[in-house]
Parts: sequence; C-alpha cells; structure tokens
Amino acid sequence: MQDDSRPNRRSFLGAAAATLGASAVLASYARAQSSETIHKGTMDHSASNPGPVNKALLGENGSSNNPPDTDHGDVNPFWYSFDLAHRRIQEGGWTRQVTQKELPDSKDLAGVNMRLTAGSYRELHWHTANEWAYMLYGSARVTVLNPDGTIAIDDVGVGDLWVAPAGYPHSIQGLGPDGCEFLLVFDQGTFSEYQTFLLSEWVAHTPTELLLKNMGISREAAAKFPKEEEYIFPGTIPGAVEDDRRVVGGKAVESKISYVFSMRSMKANFEDAGGSVRIVDSRNFGASTAVAAGLVVLKPGAIREMHWHPNAAEWQYWLAGSGRMTVFASSAKARTMDFHANDVGFVPAVAGHMIENTGTEDVVFLEMFKSSVFSDISLNQWIRRLPPQMVMEHLHLEQSEIRKIPQESSPVLPR
Repeated sequence: MQDDSRPNRRSFLGAAAATLGASAVLASYARAQSSETIHKGTMDHSASNPGPVNKALLGENGSSNNPPDTDHGDVNPFWYSFDLAHRRIQEGGWTRQVTQKELPDSKDLAGVNMRLTAGSYRELHWHTANEWAYMLYGSARVTVLNPDGTIAIDDVGVGDLWVAPAGYPHSIQGLGPDGCEFLLVFDQGTFSEYQTFLLSEWVAHTPTELLLKNMGISREAAAKFPKEEEYIFPGTIPGAVEDDRRVVGGKAVESKISYVFSMRSMKANFEDAGGSVRIVDSRNFGASTAVAAGLVVLKPGAIREMHWHPNAAEWQYWLAGSGRMTVFASSAKARTMDFHANDVGFVPAVAGHMIENTGTEDVVFLEMFKSSVFSDISLNQWIRRLPPQMVMEHLHLEQSEIRKIPQESSPVLPR
C-alpha cells in the first residue's frame, strides 16, 4: 500500500515546477529592473562621442544630436541656415541665398538674404520668377514698372513687404541712415540670384550701333555705359518719395496696382496668450498672387498647433528666438530639429508638423507658400468635427477626454 504521506513523482515535479516558475518570475523581474538600469547606462554610453566634434554646431541643434524617441525613419533635410551660405560682398552691400541645392525637396521656393548700405542699389533688373520680399532692417525705395508704362515708386520699412511679378523690371535702393537688410523669396526652387537679367549687362553686350539706333543717343553718351555687371553698387541717397513720383510724370504714370504692404503693423488674424498669426495673401494684398505668407509669433513655451497645408509646401524664415519643429512625413517617418534666428525651415506639402518655442524670448518666423491663398488644416479641429465614437475607436479616448480637445483651430496654443 502506498504511503500518502510521501510525495510521489508527479506531485514532486509539480511542486518543483511551481517553485521554479516563481523563481523565474522573480528572476525575470530582477533582470528587468537591472536591464532598465543597464539599458539606460548603455544608451548613455552609446550616445557618447569621444571623437572630434564641432561643439558650436552641436549646441545649435540638440534635437538632432540627441533626438527624441519619437523620431523615426529617414526624413529628408528640412533645416538650413543663411549663416552657412556663402556671402557675395560688393561695395554697397552683400547677398547670399538658400535654394534647392541646400534643401533638395524645396522645389517651389528659394530665398535670398540681402543688405544694401544707404544710397546703394540692387541694380535695375528682372527675372523669370515672381519675387516676394520682407524688410528685416532699415528702409528702402522700391520701383516696379508695369507693362502699360505706369510705375510704382514706394518706400518700405521694417515689417513691410513688396512683390515684383516675373518679368517686371524693378529696383531696390537703401535709404538713410543705414540702408537696409531684407529677405527675398522666389517661386522657383532652383532660382539663383546670380542669374537675373541686369540692365548693365544688356547694354554691355549690345553692339554700340544698335544702342545708338534704339536710344537715339550719341556715341559719346553710349561710351559711358557700364562694361560689365554692376549688380550691387553705391549711389546717392534720394530725396522724398513724392519728389521721385512727381519728376517721372506724377499721377499720369502712377501704377494703379500697389506692390507694397505693411505686414507687421496689420491687425492679427489670430491672437491669444500664446502669440499671434498675421496672414497676407491675394485676398488682402491683391498683387501677391504667387506667394502667400504668415507671420507667426510664439511666446515662450507656446506652440504652433499640429497642422498641415493641403495646397503647398512651406518655406520658413526664422527672424527671432529659438524653437524646435517636428515634421511627420508619413509612413511612420518623423524628425525633430532645432531652429534659431536666420535659419530656414522646409515642410513638404501635406506633411504634418508643429513648432514649439523652447527659449525664453518670443519666437518670430515667416511661413511662405507658392500659392495665392494661405490654407491649413488643424489636427484638433479635425478630431472634434468627427463623431465621438469614431474618435474613441481610433485614439482609444473616452468622451470626457475628447471634449478637452479644442473645437476650433487655434494656430497658436499657449504653454
């Protein structure tokens, strides 16, 4: 007869298995706790860089050097800085550019940063692309000739913008006391500021006999023409703009179209505790049919809400402050980069993105589009326009949580 007080093989193995199972769980938990510490330490060590580094450049873009965990996949470059671009310096000022060469995906827009000293000219010229410009510093006199022979002559200051349609001859001259600096944006990604149609080059490369026949001038007069491009060169600070308008013919030759607009001083389209947005496009500035733009101000800690633009890619110029932008490029691809004053950002058409002010002063930037109208879609508004059940089943939120999401588009959200 079997002694029931003695453990049989089956009960022994079962007890052993249970003991081993419990031990395994405890060991697994211990390993997990230990691996967390090891993993963190390993990651810290894995991120170390004992080799040579450009500390100044690393300091400018911490989000690229130590990216957030949400970054994923291969995203094409969407950051560049005018401070990395070559400056062409001439007597009277300088210029530099960021084109599709620097940002390969930017096929629609290119930008130029230019400085003119007081009295100096960006000489009379025209080009194949439409020009949109924003004054960063000082003031300038801008002229634009229409095909009907009328001309616009205007002075522009900080926060003002102007446009010059493709093929329309125009000029820019720095005014006193210290000239100007401005941003030019062109609706061609491959546009080069160094391949425009210059008045000086045309007369320099036209046979003298033809110049005499065309202009009715003497050979002695034609001999004074430039023999090569002038591009940027010193000049005389002009008098009052009214005097220039009068001397060329007054009202009889004055353009009925205005090519200038005061963007910075206009009433904001949106403003709250987090900042403001001012929008200029063909609806409030009729001459701006090629480029639409927004001027965005973000207070410290505020964000430009998660959104995308259905009609065009976005080309940015950062005027002040420091922040970071995350771009969602579809197919689980996302990247975060830091931005500072004088940087250029790019967002492909329909790509989701958001911007956060990470500094202690206001972030100010321009967002520009090759379009006659400014258009964006708010992630928050989209979610709130959907039936709650649909949102619950997509995002796993309760109705009470969904109701906390803003119902209307708020381009700027406070901290």
